Amino acid sequence: MLLFRRKRLLLASAGCVILMLLTPTHGSSNPEQSYKMAQPLELTPKLSLQLKLHAFLLWSSVGFLMPIGVLLIRASSNVKSTKGVRFLFYCHVASQIVAVALATAGAVLSISNFENAFNNTHQRIGLALYGFIWLQPLVGFLRPDRGVRTRSAWYLAHWLLGVGVCVVGVANVYIGLHTYQERTGRSARPWTLLLTVEVAALAFVYLVQDRWSYVVRQQEEDAAALGDERREGSTMYPANDYKEVVVVP
Repeated sequence: MLLFRRKRLLLASAGCVILMLLTPTHGSSNPEQSYKMAQPLELTPKLSLQLKLHAFLLWSSVGFLMPIGVLLIRASSNVKSTKGVRFLFYCHVASQIVAVALATAGAVLSISNFENAFNNTHQRIGLALYGFIWLQPLVGFLRPDRGVRTRSAWYLAHWLLGVGVCVVGVANVYIGLHTYQERTGRSARPWTLLLTVEVAALAFVYLVQDRWSYVVRQQEEDAAALGDERREGSTMYPANDYKEVVVVP
């Protein structure tokens, strides 16, 4: 029930954020501004390299490392050894630190080299993401100890913020590829297909993790039941190992 509520809350929050960011502003009704936005982008070799680097940095951050970090920390709940849990936790922390660093580099690159009117969907979502990406590690470092009353509220906020950043971040990568294709006239279909395959694989692993503990528990119960049946069978039908006695007259 708690997992179902968290999923509903995530979907509702992500939908509200996307609708809010997609709502047009009054500044976009300026004809001169709209004409400027509709003009094709003159793609110089330097600008092309900067766009590709920006796309790679943001994809590797919100499109790869952050989802991997979510899967790592979820996998730790199915690990029984303390060393394994600690290893996965540190991998989670390292992946998120690198993801924040890459996103920061992508933000610096876009702010210093691109047009930043923030009058299109991709830039507006990106600006909001930069803030949430920096907020997430701060929430993580403020983690309360186990047993504290605020622990459950912190966990829900940290989980919701982390998964929300991944979902909206991947959506913004799709929007960025679409914007690149519109402004440059170059096809982004191969990259879109590759991103879709990656997202499908990550989503599959995420969903399997919800049932993996159940599958492992069922296998253990089946193995225990099979062992009990074998022991009962050996008790009901003991081995015929008596010795034959021969009477000599």
